[in-house]
Amino acid sequence: MSLLHHVVRQDPFAELSHFRGEFCSCLTRRADALFELADAVLCADGPVRSLVELSLVGEHRRGHGGLYDALAAGRVDVARLRRALATVPLPRAADGRLVLAADLTCWLRPSAHTSPQRILCHTYGRGKDQHIPVPGWPYSVICALETGRTSWTAPLDALRLEPGDDAATVTAGQMRELVERLITAGQWKDGDPDILIVVDAGYEVPRLAFLLKDLPVQVLGRMRSDRVLHRTAPSREPGVRGRPPCHGGEFVFGDPATWGTPDAQTVTQTRLYGTATARAWNRLHPRLTHRSAWTAQLGTLPVIEGTVIRLQVEHLPSGATPKPVWLWWSGTDATPADADRLWQAFLRRFDIEHTFRLFKQTLGWTCPKIRTPEAADRWTWLILAVFTQLRLARPLAADLRRPWEKPTPPDRLTPARVRRDFRHLRPKAACPAGAPKFSRPGPGRPPGRKNTRPTPRHDVHTVGKTDPAKRRTKKPTTPRPRRTG
Repeated sequence: MSLLHHVVRQDPFAELSHFRGEFCSCLTRRADALFELADAVLCADGPVRSLVELSLVGEHRRGHGGLYDALAAGRVDVARLRRALATVPLPRAADGRLVLAADLTCWLRPSAHTSPQRILCHTYGRGKDQHIPVPGWPYSVICALETGRTSWTAPLDALRLEPGDDAATVTAGQMRELVERLITAGQWKDGDPDILIVVDAGYEVPRLAFLLKDLPVQVLGRMRSDRVLHRTAPSREPGVRGRPPCHGGEFVFGDPATWGTPDAQTVTQTRLYGTATARAWNRLHPRLTHRSAWTAQLGTLPVIEGTVIRLQVEHLPSGATPKPVWLWWSGTDATPADADRLWQAFLRRFDIEHTFRLFKQTLGWTCPKIRTPEAADRWTWLILAVFTQLRLARPLAADLRRPWEKPTPPDRLTPARVRRDFRHLRPKAACPAGAPKFSRPGPGRPPGRKNTRPTPRHDVHTVGKTDPAKRRTKKPTTPRPRRTG
């Protein structure tokens, strides 16, 4: 599936200046300091290693004290900034469809004992199948997918998960609000193709589709290879007594004998994966039980039907043995063209990993040692605004390559290369931040006086320690009689 960059306005400088002015209006406290902090991230030489180094960048005209004070005591109108991100030009598929990808990324804080609302985040170790829980702040990020094989995406929303939150429920509410903003901004109109939402195996895809069933969206996600789904219940024969069945025969992912004849099949020749074979089976659904996320569901559980797609490639670029990929789509009666379009759209979901790597390794999203989660949220929204400005400056940037780097066409510049030239583009765009006023630092704590108000320490959220509703209680035991004699 080819994804085309959809441009609404003709003048890129006008679009960039418009967003910079709107972004400055979203900063309601310490606005000038926060705006210049974002410009320092855009214009710094090399990756961002620490916040104090950003105060030395020429575009940041304030001291390091004002920088930290802006993050600690500033204020960002998140609702207005979300609306501003929804109005910028977004990439679309060849048929005009919006493709959104949702994923979790973690800001690890293992040693921040004074930072509240930390959760155990699952990280991957160097060994095979090693999942190491590390305390941190997980964020759910939603991006619009960009053109083909690229490191560009369009981040539209970020939300930090609090202790006790369910990832699927939080993502569903976050996605619902985003789709409503896109409809209000005119990004989707009546008659347009449904918005495609792509997620990985960490989400329960049928549940996500059930929570968003009243919106013009379709959900596509990967399933584990050990799942068991069911076919549609057969029609009831006349004269048979008893309760009619709710589920049909089993469809076991690991047992080819239960698959039957696929309803659609495609064979595609690819450059990186060789021959890609996709087979689709229509109207398959999971058998739900009143457990886990469905505990609060009263009455009969719904039957959520969809299409299962099995993708098998010939080889992988890394040389590893390819394993089949199982996908579940909320639509039904998929055609061969739909199956081919869907598995290619799922492969584009991994472009969001390039965005996360740029956030952490180049823009320094996880470098600051911020104590409060509210300050972490402000810094996160500044990073999203920084990346959006890089995306709007794509058609304006020049290729300032290193002597050992190969030339890159203007339409294939990476976000890091666009960032190299942003310092030369900034004077031509709007800079609404005001100059700093002369001031003197405060007296601070008198010499020799100790801190009488130590910062409280917070434990990492675990179900057994901090959730009284799910805390296991021991059964009372009857004391045994004492032996005498």
